[in-house]
Amino acid sequence: MKGTLPPIGPGFCLLLALVLLGRQPAVADCRSFSDLIGNGAFGVADREGQTLSSCNGDRSYVPASIIKISTALAALRLLGPDYRFTTEFFIDRERNLYIRGTGDPFLVSEEVERMVIALRARGLDRINNIFIDQGGYALAGQVPGLGVSGNPYDAPVAATAVNFNTVNIAVDHEGRVGSAEPQTPDLPIMEDMGTGLPPGVHRLNICRGGCAAEERSARYAAELFLAKWLEQGMICAGQYGVRNVPDQAQPVYTHHNSRNLEEVAASFLRFSNNYAANQVFLACGAVKYGYPATWAKAGKAVAGALADTIGPQAAAQLEIEEGAGLSRRSRVTVAAMLDILHAFRPYAHLLNENNRPGIKSGTLNGVYNLAGYTRTGNAFVILLNQQENSRDRVLQRLEKRW
Repeated sequence: MKGTLPPIGPGFCLLLALVLLGRQPAVADCRSFSDLIGNGAFGVADREGQTLSSCNGDRSYVPASIIKISTALAALRLLGPDYRFTTEFFIDRERNLYIRGTGDPFLVSEEVERMVIALRARGLDRINNIFIDQGGYALAGQVPGLGVSGNPYDAPVAATAVNFNTVNIAVDHEGRVGSAEPQTPDLPIMEDMGTGLPPGVHRLNICRGGCAAEERSARYAAELFLAKWLEQGMICAGQYGVRNVPDQAQPVYTHHNSRNLEEVAASFLRFSNNYAANQVFLACGAVKYGYPATWAKAGKAVAGALADTIGPQAAAQLEIEEGAGLSRRSRVTVAAMLDILHAFRPYAHLLNENNRPGIKSGTLNGVYNLAGYTRTGNAFVILLNQQENSRDRVLQRLEKRW
């Protein structure tokens, strides 16, 4: 006796249609954006993390600066929103002052002044020499993808560094060089870097054209500390140099930065500060696995934190070589970034670019990306690795649809 099939009713047809439609959106959505996307992807997810629309969601692309969202998320999970970077001070028998940093990204002039005032309050008003200890980092090389331009976005990282390793210089029409900001005094490094520049204000990174980053960072930090020391009426009989803290030196003060990690993350996300993002990236590894900081420790710590947060399968779609998005060897997928954004939603207020809340851009030559949250609260990612920058038009179309 031959078997018979039950009659096919309208409910089954509807179910089949929904299944087939569920298999189509990636192709259909890619086609509907073909006039704007030649090599790229996008995705939109609702507040519960469910994907609403996707094109090439599992393909890998260069992330550029949107990777800073991943760096911030990993750091907030590993270190905690109220984590504060520290700087330690020591005195040896010859009354030399040693300053040992831990990669504080916000060791700015105002913070240095607070440190000097705190040292004076502890009775330390006379020293011989100032030495900068750079032993907090043991990097095999500088930031992957870092250029040698004078632009601030190419500033090198260092364990002890001030003012984002950038110098704000004013040059007058007679060629005189000085500080372009009231909180930072005139320093010898400004004269060296400003000679020959045209009149005007120039913010330069300390390694314009290339340099030994640790030594140049130490020089800048020491000059600023010395100037602030003298401004407070304190005495320094000698000069400055680079030297690790000797065993016999005694600790005299540990400074906790006035900004916590959430404030630091807000700053490097909103202003896309590569230097600060990588200082935080390196701190993740150093705090997790011990100082000195290395790129390997940082990569392992960040990857582990993201795997714990979004799951190992999703985290496997992220290849993060450094924390700012300078490296073209880093890779992300739309699917993984949507998972990142879902986990990052409690910190969505930290994103605010060009007065548009909830947005982070990422730009390199031939890379034009956006990630964040639409005005209606959906998470979105746009990854364009192409010469045409159509990301704003892609976002406009997505927001109209979703």
